[in-house]
Amino acid sequence: MKKSRKKNGIYKYNNMKNSGYDAENEEGENNEEEFKPEEQRQDNQLNNINQIGMTVTKSGNITINSLTIIGQIEGHYLLPSNNKTTKYEHIIPLLVAIEESPEINGLLVILNTVGGDVEAGLAIAEMVASMKKPTVSLVLGGGHSIGVPLAVSANKSFIVPSATMTVHPVRMNGLVIGVEQSFSYFTKMQERINKFIVTHSGINEKKLCEFMFSTGELAADVGSIIDGETAVKVGLINRIGGLSDALSELKRMCREQARNKKRRGKM
Repeated sequence: MKKSRKKNGIYKYNNMKNSGYDAENEEGENNEEEFKPEEQRQDNQLNNINQIGMTVTKSGNITINSLTIIGQIEGHYLLPSNNKTTKYEHIIPLLVAIEESPEINGLLVILNTVGGDVEAGLAIAEMVASMKKPTVSLVLGGGHSIGVPLAVSANKSFIVPSATMTVHPVRMNGLVIGVEQSFSYFTKMQERINKFIVTHSGINEKKLCEFMFSTGELAADVGSIIDGETAVKVGLINRIGGLSDALSELKRMCREQARNKKRRGKM
């Protein structure tokens, strides 16, 4: 890299743009990115993240971000290219951006998933549950396996009457060593999942375990398939409803949160 002649006390460097660096100009101005207002930079970041499939809608003074979790939840291992997947490394930064954005009032999580990586799904569920902004989940088609914690992670959960949820014990593909430590690992993981579901829904642990270890419903597995009405009846999901119901509830929660902020501001 060659230095050009000194002009106005500033050295100009050749080929810096090719290396990804913009040199200062003769008046000492920084590159264009540094002159962008902070809010504009945040907006650009959100817009770039949204390219992977999130939808932002505005109704009156309420802005809602809709997140879809479909197919299999992909965790630490890549799934085949012909599988529909939701990648947790994409979802986690999206949730951070939504929580930090002053323009977004609430989050709608739409679920139609067969499950997937347990730790990845539980990580997403924990993040949704810890958000301060209002959250609503809607189960369409199915919310199976690790999709159950995802469904109950929101402040309010909805399920359409035709949807189902499969509750079953933790399972693992591949090599499993038949020793006591393996059983202990599965038991502890199952306890984490059960604790999360019971904490964030109205179902009690005894009823959840009854569904989970049932042997009379699935032909080649242990567990239960729960329809929408049953899920609400046992307290797993809050309400039967569709898209309009979920959106109405989320908007109500957003308005309530805005009123509470105003009251605190006047105190």
